[in-house]
Amino acid sequence: MRIERFEEIKAWQEARALAGQVHGLTTSPRFKASQALKEQLERSTISIMANIAEGFDCQNDKEFIRFLFYALRSASEVQSHLYVALDRNVIDKTHFDIVYEQCSSVKNLVLGFIRYLKSERQDPSGDIGPRTSDVGHD
Repeated sequence: MRIERFEEIKAWQEARALAGQVHGLTTSPRFKASQALKEQLERSTISIMANIAEGFDCQNDKEFIRFLFYALRSASEVQSHLYVALDRNVIDKTHFDIVYEQCSSVKNLVLGFIRYLKSERQDPSGDIGPRTSDVGHD
């Protein structure tokens, strides 16, 4: 099955779910006193989705992989910000665990997609083939 749109990529779908979870957290009254943290957490979460989408439209998979690594780093940034929110009592441990785990899931999907693009799709000439696997999408 060929991926025709970035919305079909499972990592992007899960990053979108993560963005929804983070937005749910950051709209709570507890975040009012931590406006900078709220904005940074939302920006880094949105960056995950944006980098997957932007990378999808790259001219080659090497460049796409570069954007997937940006998404991966943004996901790590989200996890770090979650610790700050937890330490400042802006979120409780239950919400921290739920969102942190969703972020871990996104990271695993992104890493899996990177591994797939780097290894299985490369032919002996060094060219990368078309996006045709079921890896990384529904």
